[in-house]
Amino acid sequence: MIRVAVITLGCPKNQIESEYMLGILEKNHLEVVSDPRQAEVVIINTCSFITAAREEALDTILELARAANHPRLIVAGCLAQQYASELWQELPEAAAFIGPGATGRLPEIINRVLKGERVLDVPGPEMITGELPRLIEDGKPFAYLKIAEGCNNRCTYCTIPSIKGPYRSRPLEKVVAEAVSLAARGIKELVLVAQDTTAYGLDCYGEYRLPELLRRLARIEGIEWVRLLYAYPTRITPELIEVMATEPGVVPYLDLPLQHASEGVLRRMGRPGTGAAGLRAIESLRRAIPEITIRSTFIVGFPGEEEEDFQILLDFLTDARLDWVGAFKFSPEEGTIAASLPGQVPEEVKEERYQRLMLHQQSITRACNEGWLGREVQVLKEGPEVGRSMRQAPEVDGVVYVKGDPSPAGSMVTVKLTQLYNIYDFLGEIKL
Repeated sequence: MIRVAVITLGCPKNQIESEYMLGILEKNHLEVVSDPRQAEVVIINTCSFITAAREEALDTILELARAANHPRLIVAGCLAQQYASELWQELPEAAAFIGPGATGRLPEIINRVLKGERVLDVPGPEMITGELPRLIEDGKPFAYLKIAEGCNNRCTYCTIPSIKGPYRSRPLEKVVAEAVSLAARGIKELVLVAQDTTAYGLDCYGEYRLPELLRRLARIEGIEWVRLLYAYPTRITPELIEVMATEPGVVPYLDLPLQHASEGVLRRMGRPGTGAAGLRAIESLRRAIPEITIRSTFIVGFPGEEEEDFQILLDFLTDARLDWVGAFKFSPEEGTIAASLPGQVPEEVKEERYQRLMLHQQSITRACNEGWLGREVQVLKEGPEVGRSMRQAPEVDGVVYVKGDPSPAGSMVTVKLTQLYNIYDFLGEIKL
């Protein structure tokens, strides 16, 4: 039996694509191994969103090419989608370059590379993944659920539209069918992702259909939580707020990638709205859902960002009191408008502002978390003595450590939060 390993780099959307690949491999009776040293073929599912991601992908490819077992290498994902024609000559170590639209042909491609052929199979971005089998890691209680491909927003720093194409919602019935299949395999939490989840439905139904989708997903037997990531702040409608406030299975958690608070920086980013509008949206959410958890991400060091702009961002964080915050240093990407804007910020200034922002936010996050001490919460177990509450999205927020709790992954337990383990993680006691 042919042994194949899949290495996933990048975001949760890439993780979904890898799980489709794994499902195809399993369905076609190829042996999936976790250790690439034991594989005859290794698929590297790459990211190319920023320079660091491309460097990580290239380093991974070259490292595997030097491995003692010399596996055949298949480069998949965004790096292949964006740069396959250039890399075809520059990376002879790679036996194949494939785009997401070629996933269904993976067994055929593997057979071809094992016969010594080099394969280039990169359909256009309009060729999206169809109904494919999906293999989730054993014991994992959550799954990301992609509800759309591509993006119509034209942020000046972003390469996604050029890689993934225009925004394309997946048909509602197909999303629900995949969710039902995931629930049947023991998944308890669905984490909805897209470049902009709040735009769901507008392209194919002529109206926003995210509220309806959330209701349908939250009522699937076996699904305990439905969580929403990447919600565009200007598309938070009253209908969406109502569903989040009234549907028990939709967790009171929202990820709003605001990016900045200075009006001038937002304008140069090609982002609508202002810091004041962001605050109003947050206040509206908290009025309707008092215990909502809000996460956001921000970019520091964008071209033209002056110290005054950065201070506006710090003041915004003080006023917004966000539960969780992530930050990135601006990376000028080839082909984007922002890469050629005047006023490029020196790397040392980006780093200094990044550190200041994270330090500033730490006290806010600590205060938010301290407000939950002494309370009882539902915790979804992810492993021995560890899980997450509704307030914690997988892989980006903190966790809850529950000493002495033997319940397996996927169990939902009631836990009293007793103290902070650090700024981001809790210690808790199981309620028997």
